[in-house]
Amino acid sequence: MKWSEFFTSSVGKKLVMGLTGLFLISFLVVHAGINACIWANDGGVMFNKAAHFMGATVVIRIMEVGLFAGIFIHIIQGYVLEATNRSKRGIGYKVNLGNKGSKWYSRSMGLLGTILLLFFIIHWKQFWIPSRFTGVNETMIDGKEMHNLFNLMQVTFAEPWVVIVYVLACISLFWHLMHGFQSAFRTIGVHNGRFLKIIESTGIVFAAVICLAFAMMPVSMYLGWVK
Repeated sequence: MKWSEFFTSSVGKKLVMGLTGLFLISFLVVHAGINACIWANDGGVMFNKAAHFMGATVVIRIMEVGLFAGIFIHIIQGYVLEATNRSKRGIGYKVNLGNKGSKWYSRSMGLLGTILLLFFIIHWKQFWIPSRFTGVNETMIDGKEMHNLFNLMQVTFAEPWVVIVYVLACISLFWHLMHGFQSAFRTIGVHNGRFLKIIESTGIVFAAVICLAFAMMPVSMYLGWVK
């Protein structure tokens, strides 16, 4: 089988989903770590330094291209798999097994992914596009001029509807990770029952911690817990 044929096969598509999913999981860890800098309560100095490092380092900017490629490949492949699965279930089961057959969130990855896609569009418009193209207010830190993304966050999260959208997106991300985390490891070949239980438990903790951290960022900004 040619490589091109492998990646267009059912197994190949799932492998691409698994690998891009693990890549995006690693990105979530980095992103959450940078966001956590806002709780230093130092007027955004630590956060702006971290954001400046990420935006000014050539290697990381190159990795950013890979990140966007990973996101879009993951999204496109996800929709392809969803369409394939729906076509296979076209006739439907005689008995609806519900959660006995699979968890509701594993059957709703298409919906959860769509919600996250809409959130990404909003997030990119509010933060990524201004920081890369349209411009952000500058601040001087340690003699260096940097984007004041902390101030942009304060302004953005002063709007209640934005906070609500972000929290809802974090809830969707939680359920998406609940299935996606362990599914990614299964896809790359982890089938040992003992390891799968550890991975499943780790996935639950990871999803809860990451999503709570992301959700608390806009909530903390809106309620004035960070300054």
